[in-house]
Amino acid sequence: MGIHTQLEARLPPRHKWRGFRREDSMIVKHAKDVARQWVIEEASKSPSFYGAFYHGSTNWLPDDAVLPATSDVDVMVVLADPNPPDKLGKFIYRDVILEVSYLPSHQFQSPDQILGQYHMAGSFRTPSIILDASGQLTKLHAAVSEDYAKRKWVYKRCEHARDKVLRNLQGLNESEPFHDQVVGWLFATGVTTHVLLVAGLKNPTVRRRYVAAQELLADYSRLDFYEILLSMLGCAQMSRGRVEHHLATLIDVFDVAKTMVKTPFFFASDISDIARPIAIDGSLKLIERGYHREAIFWIVATYSRCQKVLYHDAPVEIQDRFSLGYRQLLGDLGITSFADLQQRNEQVKALLPRVWEEAEAIIAANPEIEA
Repeated sequence: MGIHTQLEARLPPRHKWRGFRREDSMIVKHAKDVARQWVIEEASKSPSFYGAFYHGSTNWLPDDAVLPATSDVDVMVVLADPNPPDKLGKFIYRDVILEVSYLPSHQFQSPDQILGQYHMAGSFRTPSIILDASGQLTKLHAAVSEDYAKRKWVYKRCEHARDKVLRNLQGLNESEPFHDQVVGWLFATGVTTHVLLVAGLKNPTVRRRYVAAQELLADYSRLDFYEILLSMLGCAQMSRGRVEHHLATLIDVFDVAKTMVKTPFFFASDISDIARPIAIDGSLKLIERGYHREAIFWIVATYSRCQKVLYHDAPVEIQDRFSLGYRQLLGDLGITSFADLQQRNEQVKALLPRVWEEAEAIIAANPEIEA
């Protein structure tokens, strides 16, 4: 049995996902309407409810587009509470996977607050407000959409993404568990793509960030830089068969970790049956489309989160059983120790001036950017 066949065998039968994830048949408008209904029926009942808006990739898709089966609908609920509850995470509501987070209203008091945040501004560039008890979110949308493409703010958002890379690099701590160290390096490295996507007025997507970066660089005839980005991740030369092997071992640990989650952490709901179409099927679809190297980012992220679950909630024998596959994955990326992560962080830091040059070139050539 080939690796690809083994992968298909380890994935759950498609009928198991029916009822909450139609196979590439749900349109964006329907999914967003379902999310709106949840906000009306649930979130808006909170006495501190301030408003809610769509976040993430659905804001970059037309209403009549098909929502990929590997996507959820992100909803941000804003509360008039300086200390909102922890992220609700992923759950199923009327056959749609929603991912709900809470934010305090003091973060939404001026357009400048939003225009300079690369991960937030995109949610206000188009109509995305679900409910607005305060009226403030609607005012923000009007102002942000007006100035979103202004050169000044594009630069600010690129700087914000670049600063996030540096913060993540500086956060490397040898006293933390190795999987947490890996996540810090991974996301510092991955945000280099966001600097470029923001420059191109594109969605700084999460799981598909490398695919999106490749498409952007191709549009601007700068594909030579793309291989450098992949080399920073360590997967530029990795074969499809090897990536399929790592996804197969991830499936094994995912199916164990999802049954053991007890200790709460920010992305705990990503290790669950509900999240499996995104965490597992999403990576498989990238591989099937020829983006096996690009799939590595999300495979490492999900594998690290599984290791976090096992570290906190599994017996030592279970941890030992699934550590080998994780170490093999990291070994293929050239990472075996804290010292390797330190070295890779320095490489990313040294690359940042070149990333910035590429971003500036894209901004200069981008016809959508206004003076």
